[in-house]
Amino acid sequence: MRVAKVIGNIWATRKEDRLSGLKLLLVKPLNVLDEKDDLLPMVAADIIGAGVGETVLVVSGSSARSAAGDMNIPVDASVVGIVDDLEIDKSVLE
Repeated sequence: MRVAKVIGNIWATRKEDRLSGLKLLLVKPLNVLDEKDDLLPMVAADIIGAGVGETVLVVSGSSARSAAGDMNIPVDASVVGIVDDLEIDKSVLE
């Protein structure tokens, strides 16, 4: 599971039939430990109704397909939660 920021929406009028009805978001994984901005954005299926600007939890692989409700759906990432707050105790990392 990764923490990411929703940075946009994706619309595709022509797509694989099993993607019909899924909202697609462009999400940018966050490196919450050192706050570097070097991770590449990815497309994620939105199954919870997240919006642009929100911080979300993203799962990938078989967990993404399971969360989308069908192990045969062609998704590699799904948004499964909206983060309300994030607190890191950096003293335990030293």
